[in-house]
Amino acid sequence: MLDHVFAQIVTSHRRSFEAALLQRQAVEERFQVDVFLGDVSFETSYSLPGEPRPARIRVDTSFDWPTWSQTAYRSWAIDDDSDELPELLVEIAFRVQGLDEAPEPGLLLDVVPRHLEVLGDQPLNRGATTIEQVVVEGPGGPEYAIEVSYEGSCAIEESILEDPTQLDGALAPLGQAVASVLIRIGDLPFVFRPVEMPQG
Repeated sequence: MLDHVFAQIVTSHRRSFEAALLQRQAVEERFQVDVFLGDVSFETSYSLPGEPRPARIRVDTSFDWPTWSQTAYRSWAIDDDSDELPELLVEIAFRVQGLDEAPEPGLLLDVVPRHLEVLGDQPLNRGATTIEQVVVEGPGGPEYAIEVSYEGSCAIEESILEDPTQLDGALAPLGQAVASVLIRIGDLPFVFRPVEMPQG
């Protein structure tokens, strides 16, 4: 079930990132509903302007609206005596891909924050760093990628439940913070594989 507050979260997130002049990777956008459990999720990717497609440096965001949050929201909406407010499950990952050499994790970790503020008083904590190696046929050797992610839950305050349009202001700093991190990552001396130009 698509609740109004979750729809507003998706809209406000998009406005926040586009106001920060980030470029949406439309191919990577997904809106999904688990038909068995009822969970609703939204995933999208953004990059700095001018990145090739697929972007070599991007941020992936994922919002999950689980069934228990939907239930909590509806209980609040009908003035049920429930102390449990809905929460949004969030994952934000910064990814660098198309690398020609195995990356040094410390290079990336030096410029990304330990925490990311999204909503409320509980920031997202930085998780483990992942390095991928993809074997590519033909000359050039393997291709590498590195990713660092943030995960956590954000309680939806009652004032936002009463007026979801407040999410525009609440999420605006996130777009600015993400753009700043992407710029710092873009300044790192990563070695990328040549960008393949489309034929014809």
